[in-house]
Amino acid sequence: MSLTVAIVGRPNVGKSTLFNRLVGRPQALVDPTPGVTRDRLEGKAWIGDLAFTAIDTAGLAEGKSDQLEGRMLQQTSAAVAAADVALMLIDAKAGLTALDRHFAAWLRQQATPVILVANKCEGTAAFSFATEAWALGLGPPVPISAQNGEGLADLATALAEQAAAEDSAPAVPAEGERPLRLAVVGRPNVGKSSLINRLLKDERLLTGPEPGLTRDAVTISWRWRGRQIELVDTAGLRRRTKIEQGGLERLSTRASLTAIREADVVLLLVDASAPLEKQDLTIANRALEGGRAMLVAANKWDLVAEPDATLRLLRDRIESRLPQVKGLVCLPLSVRTGKNVERLLPAVVELAERWSRRVTTSQLNRWLEQALEAHPPPLAKGRRVKIRYATQASARPPTFVLFVSQADALSAAYLRYLANSLREAFDFAGVPLRLLQRSGPNPYV
Repeated sequence: MSLTVAIVGRPNVGKSTLFNRLVGRPQALVDPTPGVTRDRLEGKAWIGDLAFTAIDTAGLAEGKSDQLEGRMLQQTSAAVAAADVALMLIDAKAGLTALDRHFAAWLRQQATPVILVANKCEGTAAFSFATEAWALGLGPPVPISAQNGEGLADLATALAEQAAAEDSAPAVPAEGERPLRLAVVGRPNVGKSSLINRLLKDERLLTGPEPGLTRDAVTISWRWRGRQIELVDTAGLRRRTKIEQGGLERLSTRASLTAIREADVVLLLVDASAPLEKQDLTIANRALEGGRAMLVAANKWDLVAEPDATLRLLRDRIESRLPQVKGLVCLPLSVRTGKNVERLLPAVVELAERWSRRVTTSQLNRWLEQALEAHPPPLAKGRRVKIRYATQASARPPTFVLFVSQADALSAAYLRYLANSLREAFDFAGVPLRLLQRSGPNPYV
């Protein structure tokens, strides 16, 4: 069985820094602002030969269940309950606080074993101060520096001992199928986290009326109808002029844009009462320019007074404002009532299959012959451009190379014609296609 480790502690003790160190990349946002992490983040972690799943959690704080702090604590409680072991971090430089003592008592009441970790032990003074942590009643503290990577060997030893006590055998996860990575993006407060919770049938992500709740790009591994899927929740994207330079929101925006670049399929969630506004189009163009497959879902459909007229308006806007990709799927739904949510994943899987599709060279050139006959290439420098051959160079996104008689002689309008003809001939509806021109002799003859 694989080991799952939840990292907990009060705000600003270095939980996200340790999480990033363990997973080997800056997956969690790190900022001096208290309470940056709100949702649970999961990642594959390693210390030497020891492999496990790490969970970053929100800073422990008291609050009522209907308040943000209370809902964050519920997320942390769920992470601790799901873990094989919890790492409680304390700040050795700051010393023990009343909040440390309070939540140490809370952890002692949980069924999950706890390893006490004294972070920020870069100097000898901090190291000696960490011994005060014995007062928490969680056993001997493991001194580390998450920032510098010091003490991780001792942490690995403590984890391995705990794994042996639990009769676990942590190992590198076996390579299996390639998961389908679905990023849910959109403006703030359109229901991205609520949609993922509805799909999972679990309150996995923090939701509420407060604007900008999601800050990190949260990846959740999930299996749907036998298919491995990675759902990625992202922070709401606002116009660049409204984002503070160097602020926390800028870090969140950067994480959201990275999630778009790394996705297979991008689900653009829009508000049905204000569908496809300027910022929605900016996000859509980001995804399509990056070659990602994309579909549009209009949430809060249960609040729309004239559904037929609104759907026609939304589809017209997609057709006119995103002309580079024909056949984009547009799905009206309501996260609150569940209307049409069951149609979402089948549409995503079908779109991913089209995005990954390959066309044989013989099929491609039969299509090319018919396309050229229906609409010959234009003149360039007084001569008719000849397209001698076509081949598919890659998939995800589908990329095709056209061997032409003159370099870069085909106009953008003619390339759009070929792309639309290709999309119709081989069912690439809603998929961005890349057509590249190459001059010179045909290397396949």
